[in-house]
Amino acid sequence: MKVEVIAVGGYNEVGRNMTAVRCGKEIVIFDMGLRLDQIMIHEDAEVENLHSLDLIEMKAIPDDTIMNTVEGTVKAIVCTHGHLDHIGAIPKLAHRYDAPIIATPYTAALIRQQIEGEKRFVVNNPVFELPAGKKYRYEISQHLSLEFIIVQHSIIDAAMAVLHTPRGAIVYALDFKLDRTPVLGDPPNIARMREVGKEGVLALITESVNVNMPGRCPSERIAQRLVRDVMTCYEDEKSAMFVGTFASNIARVKMIAECAHEIGRKPVLLGRSMERYSSTAEQMKLVGFPRGMTMRGNRRTVDKMFRTIMKEGRDKYVPIVTGSQGEPGAILTRLASGQTPFKIEKGDKILYSAKVIPNPMNYGQRHTQEVLLRMKGARIFTDLHVSGHAYREEHYEVLHLFNPQHVIPAHGDIDMTGGYLKLAESCGYTLNNDAHILRNGQRLLIN
Repeated sequence: MKVEVIAVGGYNEVGRNMTAVRCGKEIVIFDMGLRLDQIMIHEDAEVENLHSLDLIEMKAIPDDTIMNTVEGTVKAIVCTHGHLDHIGAIPKLAHRYDAPIIATPYTAALIRQQIEGEKRFVVNNPVFELPAGKKYRYEISQHLSLEFIIVQHSIIDAAMAVLHTPRGAIVYALDFKLDRTPVLGDPPNIARMREVGKEGVLALITESVNVNMPGRCPSERIAQRLVRDVMTCYEDEKSAMFVGTFASNIARVKMIAECAHEIGRKPVLLGRSMERYSSTAEQMKLVGFPRGMTMRGNRRTVDKMFRTIMKEGRDKYVPIVTGSQGEPGAILTRLASGQTPFKIEKGDKILYSAKVIPNPMNYGQRHTQEVLLRMKGARIFTDLHVSGHAYREEHYEVLHLFNPQHVIPAHGDIDMTGGYLKLAESCGYTLNNDAHILRNGQRLLIN
């Protein structure tokens, strides 16, 4: 059986991830993601009315026209977690393939929401839930089966995908960290990774976002301590306190809400994506939030909540909001520019529990946002955060656990994939022999 890896998207940049693996005449697609910064959108993005061809031209979603040249039939579309840079293009592209979408349960729920909101295309692909764990298998065909291995990431219910083929396993590891003491969910299943490695891994396709960071990525518990330390220092103050974080980081949102409750303030989630991610997780009983926490999604109800806060007392609430990247239209950006009923006053605290995603547009937007907030007298607390992406030593560990015959870094620019190549070479791999750098649109036949 010939095995070929097709780099559709995410090999030139961070975002719009999509990889196809051809095994004989059968094809499995992993991910269909957005690149958010290309069209100045964010977690509250409304791309439902945009056409796929326009988004491809903007380089915002993968250019999957390369699939027209790949001989074979797509048997499955697999998604390992629910971030938009991995599932955001499904409403625009999935209908082109007569194949089911397979994802972890929380990811599947988010995908269904994406499909339901789509305005331009009818997406009838069935969506199947596959829990992570050795005892759960999805039989794609007579020759191919799928398994998910539990990992941690900055969104719940994340997994590595293992495609079992007659030639060995293809492991798709986008995205992960090896957080052995998570605050929500189970720790990574290291034992199963080791077992799969012993069974035989033909190729490891892995993210490379933070491979150039030395050591290991800190546990989510570290972020918890950083945020808690700032929030609990001011329990007696009368000023407002806002916390900006990624809406998809449910563990972080839960922790911030609990801390607000501890200091006698009511947590309230503001923003469309805040409401969507958290309410879905709560309905699925994947998370429990403090009693009395409220969620407000659309602009009218958000502004009504702001008026309530102004009336009842700015020291009575902790709004947990979108906009940590300085995105246009997000809650923090509207606050900074005076576009909400709530007015920032001197001494109000803005906590950023999220780092800036590294690209020039985000840096510029975030800088502008902070300047406007400081001009209003706000006190700014930054970097109350840890990453969801593995550092160098975690990549080293995963490489040795799986011991793949071939390794293919993805999800990064050339500095990141090149950094992974350096790591692989230090472990005995050789460029163009068993370590491969691909760019969008390239194909690799694994001999």
